[in-house]
Amino acid sequence: MTQMNGLSPRLDWPQHRPLSKLSQKKLFTRVAGFIGRNWARVGYGYHIEPTWLQINRWEIPIRGLPAAWDGLRVAQLSDFHSGPHIPPGYLEEAIERTAAERPDVITLTGDFIDRGPRYVAQAARLFRGLQAPLGVYAVLGNHDFAVHTARGVRRYPDLHCRVTEALAHEGVMVLRNQTLGFQRGEAHLLIAGMDDLWSGEANPEATFAGTCPQTPRILLAHNPQSVLTLGPHRADLILSGHTHGGQINWPGWGRLLLGKNARRWAAGLYPLPRDQHLYVNTGVGFGWRFRYGVRPELAILTLRTA
Repeated sequence: MTQMNGLSPRLDWPQHRPLSKLSQKKLFTRVAGFIGRNWARVGYGYHIEPTWLQINRWEIPIRGLPAAWDGLRVAQLSDFHSGPHIPPGYLEEAIERTAAERPDVITLTGDFIDRGPRYVAQAARLFRGLQAPLGVYAVLGNHDFAVHTARGVRRYPDLHCRVTEALAHEGVMVLRNQTLGFQRGEAHLLIAGMDDLWSGEANPEATFAGTCPQTPRILLAHNPQSVLTLGPHRADLILSGHTHGGQINWPGWGRLLLGKNARRWAAGLYPLPRDQHLYVNTGVGFGWRFRYGVRPELAILTLRTA
């Protein structure tokens, strides 16, 4: 055997044979199928799901709920993001469907506008004439405070005041770190609302000041991470939004747009310690038009005596 520079030539290199016509066909079919499936998903995620509202119904057991309040129906909408990117008539239809459910109370958990003050009046007009026997209540979201990250700086320092005033003008009461009491005979129930976590103005102490810890209560708080700030305060049902459920729940990849902390409470109903429940609404609107596996929702929650 001939030696070259002291090395023997290798005679066992693997031979790369061209794919057979059958193998080429299989590979082409798989690639085409992959592209076709995902292209169809992209089209669906842009054209169909962002405005395909679903109604999710839940029964929530509440510790110590008096019989007089058993069966109370609470409607929740969240994250409207009113602006030019939302198709005309879509949010109005969501409001109409909410009214058609005839809930006892309607709750709105923030982000009424998307960016800046331009669409404040338009967003508030959505709720003109919306009524429920116990009223329509709201809390503000981070977009209403013009805060878009956890450590963000407000671009419009008075925006939250303008949103609050516009909503009040249309009959929606914004709860800013405060609690309202309701009574049926001798049975009491509280509905509370806390400012958005990122605003720096969330104050659970002020929210629950003077309330009886034995009284069942519903808390509206835009960001689900607000539950970490409640400490010893009782909150039997916390209604939140903010996450949009990630807007994308892609097969095999999950909620791509949510970080680890946000995925903890991404969407739906979560049990908490002390018989508490957190409901995270996927929202009605969107910041950018794309949803996949996370349809927009109207939640109808019926309270039950535990």
